[in-house]
Amino acid sequence: MTMSHTWVRLSAVALAGFIWVGIAFAQTPSSPAPNSSSTTASPSTAAEPRTVSSTVADVEKWTADEWDAVKAKWSKENAKWAACEQQATDQKLSGRTSWVFIYKCLF
Repeated sequence: MTMSHTWVRLSAVALAGFIWVGIAFAQTPSSPAPNSSSTTASPSTAAEPRTVSSTVADVEKWTADEWDAVKAKWSKENAKWAACEQQATDQKLSGRTSWVFIYKCLF
């Protein structure tokens, strides 16, 4: 099997995975149940992962200061990522060795 066939198959698998995740998120209810309270969370709902729609609703309510704090954090993380990538390039790492190095560098 040539490298291009392998690449096509891996791309197809990745695409199928993205579609599956998209369908899973699309089927997640976007609003809370009618009998749930919006001010207090029961112990059973506290452990559940947050849905995308509730996260979007939270972000919509952010103040300018909260946005600035998130942008500053993203900027720091982006700079750290770039520095780790540069170190990997300087060491002439490629493929999995580069990925492992960047992961360890970031954390």
